[in-house]
Amino acid sequence: MDFGVVLQTNPPASRTVQLSQLAEAHGFSHVWTFDSHLLWEEPYVVHSAILNATKRITVGPFVTNPATRDWTVTASVFATLNEMYGNRTICGIGRGDSAVRVTNGKPVSMSELRESIHVIRELANSRPVEYKGATLQFPWSRGSELDVWVAAYGPLALKLTGEVGDGFILQLADLDIARWMIKVVKDAAAAAGRDPDSIAFCVAAPMYIGDDRAHMRDQCRWFGGMVGNHVADIVAKYGTSGEVPQALTDYIAGRTGYDYNSHGKAANDHVDFVPDEIVDRFCLLGTAEEHIAKLEALREIGVTQFAGYLQHDNKEETMRVYGERVIPALTEHITAKR
Repeated sequence: MDFGVVLQTNPPASRTVQLSQLAEAHGFSHVWTFDSHLLWEEPYVVHSAILNATKRITVGPFVTNPATRDWTVTASVFATLNEMYGNRTICGIGRGDSAVRVTNGKPVSMSELRESIHVIRELANSRPVEYKGATLQFPWSRGSELDVWVAAYGPLALKLTGEVGDGFILQLADLDIARWMIKVVKDAAAAAGRDPDSIAFCVAAPMYIGDDRAHMRDQCRWFGGMVGNHVADIVAKYGTSGEVPQALTDYIAGRTGYDYNSHGKAANDHVDFVPDEIVDRFCLLGTAEEHIAKLEALREIGVTQFAGYLQHDNKEETMRVYGERVIPALTEHITAKR
């Protein structure tokens, strides 16, 4: 299992770079950042600084979308960073949430998401692609490599992920929901003639090492609100019964609205509808041993990367314990089984 951290590009950018350096020092393989150009600093500029200050970390957005940037511009960014720093980028992409909703926009359609993945991936892998009636290719790009991982929750998005994604990003760490979603993606991949085991499966959730359960929950309750935005869209389309697990839909019954100015912040003051049970199920909280146990369970159902959100007041200590105890325990466990 690989390990990543998920950061916000809050100013000063030097702080984001510093945390990325710590992540590398503690054995994390990936640094991901939010991509909402109005709410936080422009991520790709910060990505360049992170890559320049580290040696092996892979960097990418968590997640970008096809609506706020021209697809060829997005691809050019990745190809340029790869030329500068040696194929150390990755693209997480979804239909669009905070980046589009703050301008009263809407998530893109499934067909637009599918096409954008193809265009971005081909161009950023130094290959030609058909786009708006023209055959395009970066004449300056040689040997660039980019995987595109798709963030999804609903049945149609999960199906698309299995059909075209290099990886699947699930932004919650509930075992039952993750098991169901991974199966949907794998089944879609098999039906499309792809090898399901060729797809990376990334579970992302707040990780907090500590022993004050009430404090950890309060620091991470914002995550249930963020996930609730996506769940609300799913409920509007599919209702509260049917294909989507009830555990994913029940908790948003008390949801009355969402202010994106508090998106992803521990101090979010409008997520009281998120119960403690959901925080515990969706996040990784507690001692190193508790984290290890849940990560082993996630690995057993097919998760290949855990990406921990660090939007709380215990960033450095959490990364230190992961580096010294959690990551080695998972690595040693895998090595022993082999």
